[in-house]
Amino acid sequence: MASKGSDEVEKLKTKFMSMWHNVKYSWALKSKTPFSRNSPAFLLGKCYHFKAEDDDCASEDWHEFSDNLVMGNVEAFRKDFASRLWLTYREDFPPLPGSTLTSDCGWGCMLRVGQMMMAQALVLHVLGRDWSWPEALTLQPLDVETRTTTAAKRLVASLQGNPRISESRQSLAPQAQASGSAEEADAHLKEMDHRNLVSWFADVSSAPLGLHSLVRLGMMIGKQAGDWYGPAMVAHILKEAVKEAMEPGLASITVYVSQDCTVYNEDVMDCHKALKAGETSGEAADSPPVAQKSQPSTTPTLPENQAVVILIPVRLGGERTNPEYFDFAKRLLRLEYCIGIIGGKLKEACYFVGFQDDSLIYMDPHYCQSFVNVSTSDFPLQSYHCPSPKKMPFSKMDPSCTIGFYSRSAQDYERIREEVSKLLEPSMKEKYPLFTFLQGRSADYDLSAGLSTEKREWPFLRESRRTVTTAGDFVLL
Repeated sequence: MASKGSDEVEKLKTKFMSMWHNVKYSWALKSKTPFSRNSPAFLLGKCYHFKAEDDDCASEDWHEFSDNLVMGNVEAFRKDFASRLWLTYREDFPPLPGSTLTSDCGWGCMLRVGQMMMAQALVLHVLGRDWSWPEALTLQPLDVETRTTTAAKRLVASLQGNPRISESRQSLAPQAQASGSAEEADAHLKEMDHRNLVSWFADVSSAPLGLHSLVRLGMMIGKQAGDWYGPAMVAHILKEAVKEAMEPGLASITVYVSQDCTVYNEDVMDCHKALKAGETSGEAADSPPVAQKSQPSTTPTLPENQAVVILIPVRLGGERTNPEYFDFAKRLLRLEYCIGIIGGKLKEACYFVGFQDDSLIYMDPHYCQSFVNVSTSDFPLQSYHCPSPKKMPFSKMDPSCTIGFYSRSAQDYERIREEVSKLLEPSMKEKYPLFTFLQGRSADYDLSAGLSTEKREWPFLRESRRTVTTAGDFVLL
């Protein structure tokens, strides 16, 4: 009886906290995010300048960025940003493993930013960096009138039940085939890829990269639904989620997580050699406890080569981010193969995708939206894209973060290693680089010698909590 009473109290407590978080994160403040017309804005390797092409500007400053510089096109920046996948808090989804929670409001933000980084890697892998969502500029701004939970539910219901939308989408394929237009056929295929990609992050247990899968993997190292996660731990969880995924679309990509701020070249090359079904030669000894689980008896057919998502957990200082790293972070975000940085600021996880001047541009997961049923062929995509970029000063950035790169092939990795190594060369003010590339495999350095599975620890296991909510529109000053 006492146990039953305790369970009821726990359920009531969970329900109360869920209701509170749903109210707290269902409102978005109508604040403006200022962008300068006189400075370039970098977004995941692309550079946008908001001055008109015939305006006077300090062109001498932009010679090194001329190859990927877009002048005077605000709409292009808005469309590019809004095309990135936005994964936020959700409510009313099926209970998470080992709990009665049906919402991640207030605690799941680091998992969400990890999902966003992985989603960007998959967009590069499946759709390419130049892809943009055709409906990106039709998104409504985030505000209290249109983005409350109740309004979001009405929007989802209306879109899912609108026969005209359903009919138009269902008729897209035969129209493309009948017309024989290669452009229309390509657009249709990209829409299908877009929807498939979103479905891999759905809030259901069957989604390979969904919250339910990530929470289940977190339970294997002692985390429960409702706990906070750090950026390094999320990197390891994403690695395991991709490794065990049975989705054919994920068979041609894998994840490598660096150890002790070191990327071992041969380990990455092994990952490129389509060894996803088993252990790479250098992974068996150094994998965290989650990797010791038994693998499924069947695996998808693997391609000859795999793309690799390289995740590097780092710390940019002690209690606060060292200003010496600001310029380095900017240079990383200028690279076309950089998929951003997951980290945040005090009590708030963020996905950093670019910068302007001394401010980071980021995507914010702290916004509660309704569960979307992705099992239908015409599920609404609007809530998976954000129309409002946000900015914050580099000085507010938490020092604990994970940097991501996408490497399509072994040749790509050689380029990444060479270019990033140049950025890592210590300056006169620094004794050590933030991370390093090393020849050989991790096993060659015997990093795990003498450690039992029980004694191995994931790096940066203890992280500060990250929960707060803000939002805003994009405005030029």
